[in-house]
Amino acid sequence: MSLVLTHARYQFLETVRVPMTVIGSSVFPALSMLFFVVPFAGDNATGATYATGSMLVFAVMSSCLFTYGIGVAEDRAQPWDPYLRTLPAGPLPRFAGRILTVMAIMGIAVIPVLLIAAFLTEATVTPLQLLLGLAALLLGSIPFTLMGLFIGYALPSKAAIVVAQVVFFPMAVGGGLLTGPPGNAPGFIQVVAPYLPTRGAVELVWTASTDFSPNALSLVMLAVWVLVFGGLSVWAYRRDEGRRFS
Repeated sequence: MSLVLTHARYQFLETVRVPMTVIGSSVFPALSMLFFVVPFAGDNATGATYATGSMLVFAVMSSCLFTYGIGVAEDRAQPWDPYLRTLPAGPLPRFAGRILTVMAIMGIAVIPVLLIAAFLTEATVTPLQLLLGLAALLLGSIPFTLMGLFIGYALPSKAAIVVAQVVFFPMAVGGGLLTGPPGNAPGFIQVVAPYLPTRGAVELVWTASTDFSPNALSLVMLAVWVLVFGGLSVWAYRRDEGRRFS
């Protein structure tokens, strides 16, 4: 456990030394809340609550894709990374430390969204719903974590930056994160959304924090994305490991 905390501390300090990494994950969801949720749904308790859930998933997806995807790719380019792989502790402390680091960054990213929802909108949840919603948010972050790890281990840093950016916005829009409460999205998005992990993740959050009933297809596809990118991230890691020590 001490090795995990040591890696987590090192990776967190390394991340926050570049403030834009943390600021970017926090600012985009907060600005989306201010520009799209507060003026158009802020005075509607139901709409604001659903929109807050969407922005929380938006924040978590941003943290996972950019911190894992770009962060892992940049680490692989440093001479320090091959040395760490030779240490007898193995890869587990590094992986666990990175997960703790990104969880901390996710926590930082969701705070502005929650504060804006609490003070500038009529969104309302009970303390239990808030806790359940945050737990659902953590569960919904799994496919984006695996996606970020796959990007980070499969691509060089310059390509990882581009791919993470290209993947991020279509996932957010296609999953209905920017179109308000369920049923408000255009027809095309309503057709596509259940097949994207963003939709499954946000429906988990809505189910935990409101009286929303999830679409079974969205949850099944969320599990499929977890399995697919779980396999791809393991493959990418082993391929990278093999290249370095072959």
